[in-house]
Amino acid sequence: MIGPELRELTPQVIGVLVRRGADFAAAEDAVQDALLEAMRTWPDDPPRNPRGWLTAVAWRKFLDAARSDAARRRREELAAAEQALSSSSPASGSPGDDPEAGERPGREVDDTLWLYFLCAHPSLPIPSAVALTLRAVGGLTTRQIARAFLVPEATMAQRISRATRTISGERLDRPGDVATVLRVLYLVFNEGYTGEVDLAEEAIRLTRQLSASIDHPEVRGLLALMLLHHARRPARRDDDGELIPLARQDRSRWDTRAIADGVEILQAALARDELGEYQAQAAIAALHADAPSTSQTDWAQVVEWYDELLALDGSPVARLNRAVAVGHAAGPREGLAALEQVPRSLPRRTAAEAYLHELAGDRAAAAELYGLAAGEATSLPERRYLGRKAGELGVR
Repeated sequence: MIGPELRELTPQVIGVLVRRGADFAAAEDAVQDALLEAMRTWPDDPPRNPRGWLTAVAWRKFLDAARSDAARRRREELAAAEQALSSSSPASGSPGDDPEAGERPGREVDDTLWLYFLCAHPSLPIPSAVALTLRAVGGLTTRQIARAFLVPEATMAQRISRATRTISGERLDRPGDVATVLRVLYLVFNEGYTGEVDLAEEAIRLTRQLSASIDHPEVRGLLALMLLHHARRPARRDDDGELIPLARQDRSRWDTRAIADGVEILQAALARDELGEYQAQAAIAALHADAPSTSQTDWAQVVEWYDELLALDGSPVARLNRAVAVGHAAGPREGLAALEQVPRSLPRRTAAEAYLHELAGDRAAAAELYGLAAGEATSLPERRYLGRKAGELGVR
């Protein structure tokens, strides 16, 4: 198993090899070989400079693989890469140098940052970008990623292999799309906890790493949003694993340190006066985190932030959540009127309608709608919760 230290170094070393001229697939293979060698030798003989050791060994692995290819084109590409390296990176050394000589420290953050952009390349389908980010930047194994997404390991291996082939010809020579990188990380976070790998915590770790690498308010906004949502995790389920809605959660179980961290990061982002959708979502989460109870939440301000979010995003999901907030701020009938602007095909719309009818005191309508929503739910815990609500409110 790859330890935390090696996982942190993996994207940095892959980035170095790609910048030297290796294509992405070959660089990743070489780094994986170097990691295996590290796990064999480091316990008895740890290097003084782990990153430099991995870089030098991985580069030698890459050269060995390249030299075994008899094709003239591959030999010419290798020669060009070695020439470019010797002329532009004198401090990085040659394959025969001391493995602990390493790279210049100033390049570590840059290489990792470029790797984020490469793994979230616009030519990749989002599921492939997510898997590749977890493998190359997160340092997870294919088996871990497959288990996290509940697919066979062979299926995930094929997905990652196709992704690496797709981007193998791409060079790290132009700025990447921050929005795509953030979308990938947010999708990882929303997968949550699935057993062996806690993807929510992994997404927070990777977003912290990205935030340290790039000065961008939306990166900080996403990190704040993750922390604020994750802070409520201990109170989201009961001892039997059943869902507990926000209104019924024991707020004393929320992680106050994570909330304080998230609010501080959000305030720094908002101070830049470059509002983005993740900052707006984080501001809404902060209002919920700050309230002693659902009834004491500043719902009017929540609605205002949803208005800001809709101006930026305009998504039906934001409109759905705004309708529920309106139901608390101005009354359930106003919330139901706002809900009319949301397509009926949107997931969880029926559940929101049931909730607003419950707020209005219309138990019969709420029970019927909760029953319909349970039939539409895609997860078993959500289906059970909605079914229980239908039973609780059913007319006796």
